[in-house]
Amino acid sequence: MEPQGPRIFAQPLADWEREGLKASLARVGLPVDDVDDPDLLFWRFESDDVPAGFAGIEIFGQDALLRSLVTLPPVRRRGIGSAMVAKMEIEARARGARAIYLLTGDAVPFFARLGYASCGRDGVPPAMAASRHFAKSRLASATAMAKQV
Repeated sequence: MEPQGPRIFAQPLADWEREGLKASLARVGLPVDDVDDPDLLFWRFESDDVPAGFAGIEIFGQDALLRSLVTLPPVRRRGIGSAMVAKMEIEARARGARAIYLLTGDAVPFFARLGYASCGRDGVPPAMAASRHFAKSRLASATAMAKQV
C-alpha cells in the first residue's frame, strides 16, 4: 500500500479570520494589502486539529490564481504544503478553472514537483496579469508558473 499524505482539513476563511491570515503572510514577506477584498477566496487548513496554514484563489474566468499560500512553521516539511495545493486545485476546478497560475520567489522547485511549469509573465492571461496581485512591486521578480487542471 502506498503511504498517504498528511490528513488536512480545509475550511473557508471567515471574514473575522482574515487578520490571522494577514499576520501569517506578513511574517513570510507575502503581500497583505488586498486580503480584505471580498472577491478573494481564502481557506485555513488544519492537520490533526493543529493550525497548518492558509491559501487562496482568485478566479479569472476559466483560470485561477493560486495565492497567499503559507504553511505555518510548526508543521512545515511534513507534506502539508503539497496537500494544501491539492485542495486548492480541487476548489479551482469546482469553480470552473482549467488552469491554475501562481507567482513564486523561492518555491519554484516545490511547485515544479507538483506539476507546475514556468510560463513567463507573458504566458499569463491578460486579466490576471493586470490584477492587483501581479502589479505588486515586491512580486515583480517572482516567477510565473502554471498547471492545467
